[in-house]
Amino acid sequence: MIIRRLVSVPAVVLAASVLIFLLPRLTGVDTVRAVLRSRVAEAEPDPVVAARVAAELGLDRPLPEQFLRWFGHVLTGDLGLSYATRTPVAPQLASALGVSAVLTTLALVLAAAIGIPAGVHAARRRGGLVDRVVTVASVLGVAVPEFILAPVLVLLLAVAVPLLPALGWGSPAQAVLPALTLATFPAALAAQLTRAETADVLSRPHVVLARAKGLTDGVVLWRHAARLALTSVTSLSGLFFAGLLSGAVVVEVVFAVPGLGRLLYDAVIGQDLPVVQAGLLAVVLIAVLAALAAEVLQLALDPVARASVPR
Repeated sequence: MIIRRLVSVPAVVLAASVLIFLLPRLTGVDTVRAVLRSRVAEAEPDPVVAARVAAELGLDRPLPEQFLRWFGHVLTGDLGLSYATRTPVAPQLASALGVSAVLTTLALVLAAAIGIPAGVHAARRRGGLVDRVVTVASVLGVAVPEFILAPVLVLLLAVAVPLLPALGWGSPAQAVLPALTLATFPAALAAQLTRAETADVLSRPHVVLARAKGLTDGVVLWRHAARLALTSVTSLSGLFFAGLLSGAVVVEVVFAVPGLGRLLYDAVIGQDLPVVQAGLLAVVLIAVLAALAAEVLQLALDPVARASVPR
């Protein structure tokens, strides 16, 4: 199964690369104008200069040849030069990815540490106080968007009660607010999924049999029920990771975190196409690999799914 999934990765990346390469043409962005605007502040570029820049970038060649040239450079790690800074894109992308990977991992761990136990305990006492509190909190966590939650947390924990810094990156304290903001949605969704799956597993025959054998509630809940209930959460964990990595634009802009979201935001505003294309390609590749890792983890947790894999 893993080999079959790995074989499909190049095809997915290739298809995404074609769409990303065509992005300027699909959105109507004039690449030559974007380059010249980053170099000289002219409302209307000189036709001779524009033709020279087009030849320099290879834009005067047939479209398939342009793609093969661009994709060949990508495969060798050459992501081009930034229009804004005229420096290689690869080091900028690597630095931003490192920051976003740390922030996303913290958010995902925090979401799992909050959402999974909350969902399990809510399913254990369905209809009770814990269940009602978890249900309301998870609905709010899913409904409140990050661009509203981030300023609220800043006002509460950085302004009204100055416990944490509101801006910057580099110290553990500066990572708390952005990680908490980013973790709210996946934590709420994990709590809902875990509650529903745990409640379903608790009524299955093997759990009833485990209780009949005299096993304690804790053993039945965590060893037999919660393990199977986590398969839905783990199957989505790869999508959570990729979604958090690419969707951290609001959080990284609000908290001045120099990650991939902030890099893509600045690149879109400045029409820095090489940076935008490299960032989107990195997100696609990470999403594919994260989905594969989540599927392997799901098979490790669920023996039924493992037995259903064709040999």
